[in-house]
Amino acid sequence: MQNKIIIALRVAIGLIFLWAFTDKLFGLGFATTSENAWLSGGSPTLGFLTYGTHGPLSALFKSLAGLAVVDWFFMIGLLFVGLTFLFKKYIKWGSIAGAMMMALIYLSAWPPENNPLLDDHIVYILLFLFFYRESADHA
Repeated sequence: MQNKIIIALRVAIGLIFLWAFTDKLFGLGFATTSENAWLSGGSPTLGFLTYGTHGPLSALFKSLAGLAVVDWFFMIGLLFVGLTFLFKKYIKWGSIAGAMMMALIYLSAWPPENNPLLDDHIVYILLFLFFYRESADHA
């Protein structure tokens, strides 16, 4: 039973990241409109880094909004984490990339608005650390 839950968590994380990549790439109308799709010339990082950041590090993150290199790293990160988790290949590297992405997103909006310390990004980081350790144990 525990193994099935771990598989379900791994696949769910993979699908979450692949969905974010796909929606930002094509602008499917969920988080990204078709006009703002990356393939239509939009920036996958512009909206969040411009309007979603706050706190002591917000100026740093706002300065990165819409930069092509940031967009490329973000999109490659989403795709890489999604694929590694969905196909259970290179989980260690996918875990590191996912934890780094979540840590940066967490820092861009620190402190969280609804809790003085924790938000869903911390939960994702913990899951990535779990999968990193799991993959290390079975290497």
